[in-house]
Amino acid sequence: MEASFLAQNFVPLMFAGLFLFLLSGIPVAFGLAATGLLFGFIGMEAGMFGSNLFQALPLRVFGIMQNDTLLAIPFFTFMGIILERSGMAEDLLETVGQVFGPVRGGLAIAVILVGALLAATTGVVAAAVISMGLISLPIMLRYGYNRTIATGTITASGTLAQAIPPSLVLIVLADQLGRSVGDMYAGALIPGLMLVGIYLAFIAVIAFVKPHWVPALPQEARIYREANGASGHRSLLVLLLICTVVGIAWSKIHQGIINPLIGRELPAPGDEIFILSMTVASLLALALAIVNSVFKFGLLSKLAERVTFVLIPPLVLIFLVLGTIFLGIATPTEGGAMGALGALIMAISRGRLKGTLLVQALDNTAKLSCFVLFILIGSTIFSFTFNAADGHIWVEHLFDKMPGGALGFLIVVNILVFILGCFIDFFEIAFIVIPILVPVAEKLLPGLLPPGTPPEMVLIWFGVILAMNLQTSFLTPPFGFALFYLRSVAAKKDYKDRVTGETIPAVQTSQIYKGSIAFICLQLVMVVAVIAWPTLVTGGIEKTVQIDADKALQQLQMDDKAEKPDPFMPSPGGDGASAPATAPAAPASAEKEDPMKGLLESMSRDAKKP
Repeated sequence: MEASFLAQNFVPLMFAGLFLFLLSGIPVAFGLAATGLLFGFIGMEAGMFGSNLFQALPLRVFGIMQNDTLLAIPFFTFMGIILERSGMAEDLLETVGQVFGPVRGGLAIAVILVGALLAATTGVVAAAVISMGLISLPIMLRYGYNRTIATGTITASGTLAQAIPPSLVLIVLADQLGRSVGDMYAGALIPGLMLVGIYLAFIAVIAFVKPHWVPALPQEARIYREANGASGHRSLLVLLLICTVVGIAWSKIHQGIINPLIGRELPAPGDEIFILSMTVASLLALALAIVNSVFKFGLLSKLAERVTFVLIPPLVLIFLVLGTIFLGIATPTEGGAMGALGALIMAISRGRLKGTLLVQALDNTAKLSCFVLFILIGSTIFSFTFNAADGHIWVEHLFDKMPGGALGFLIVVNILVFILGCFIDFFEIAFIVIPILVPVAEKLLPGLLPPGTPPEMVLIWFGVILAMNLQTSFLTPPFGFALFYLRSVAAKKDYKDRVTGETIPAVQTSQIYKGSIAFICLQLVMVVAVIAWPTLVTGGIEKTVQIDADKALQQLQMDDKAEKPDPFMPSPGGDGASAPATAPAAPASAEKEDPMKGLLESMSRDAKKP
């Protein structure tokens, strides 16, 4: 009776055991491993599994350690830490704030744009939120920004690190979904940029409806001015116009130049053209600024030069990393290595690479990498027992009778991930929850995509939805991690501002919570948009050529018939003599099997199977 009860309820009991281990405070990695080993031992003792259940486990552990995809994590982490600790965030916020400061909402716009840049370089939510909370929040409070708008903008911009490539979340999701990191980056690029656009549009609406909530910087706060008192924006606009024209011109000739270089016959994907056009435009701006500075031409204003030298190097680094990945020149791991090297070069060129900074970056990178590897090893041990007990079938049955079919499954999964994201880190969600959902998603979700979409796009779309969802959960009160990060650096007591000398009231936790609500709604709108229009994800990924096995086989058979001579037809000789009615058969050894014909026949048979 006990053995029967155990066999019928083994998977729910495993989840209950994991829940108890996590509640006990044991680290997640060890909790996963302990649950898998304990229930594996129980199953073997009860006769449910063979005694060799964990025999292949050492090979799997070594396979995890040799996984090239996961090697991208320490590279991108190291790149982000070097750039963050070398003062890039401070320089960006100051410079972009000066560019947009004269307009209402300019500081908020600067925070969103810098948040997107930090997302594409640091890739870590904590680093982005803390940096902007320390630098931007005091300035926004100094000049009278509405507190909910100020705090909400900072926390929401910090969470962009979840969805904008090269995000660590996307690397981990690609590994767990069994898909290419490059495809995951390409799929997330358009939704990530659209989310930045939605944030900017929201601030523009606030500036129009409630201008006193987002005032412009006063004259005395604008530090980059020309000798004649001009702001220098005209020079910056001219430079931007020149680079834009060059970028557009490159987009027109990109395919003609790149395709012959890499031997590609298919049209260039749109995301590749966009990234490379931005790279060319950025390099041109940097080159013009360097020439102007070296030869003292005086063609660029102080503001234009400052923007170019501060903003363009990280932009070029991002575009080169993503561009080489999208072009297929480099794998994500190689792109991460190039990014890490570029970050070191940038820090050295600014004179900010010190021994202590390098040690801190290496130490933090090693800690995060070990953290990820141990969780993955623990989840692998858990999955050994889970799969042996047919846990994936049990999960499938949970969603079989769900109202709404595939759409119902997608809604329930998003609610589940949204709730889990409020309590646990995305690494735990990726390594515990995602592998359980993948088989069900592969089976149910293809029907929601447009006809003709390649089946490998299903999980890319699913992964981008989950990344957007995890980003939303980082903002949700009362457990959103981004809210805690900002709370840790926001003023807890009234303080005297060092510039104006006025007393600034403390930032209340309720103000941070209220500020996140509007941006949560905007993110949910983006999640719904990605679900409703899958082409936002799949449209940016290069399609592979699909072979119709039946048509190819028919064509091959027709070619075979055309090549065989008819014995009753006259010889092509000029004497009109006929060939003999029967020709000697070719020896068996001379007959060659056509491997392509065999492959197509196999594909045709597989396609006709139910």
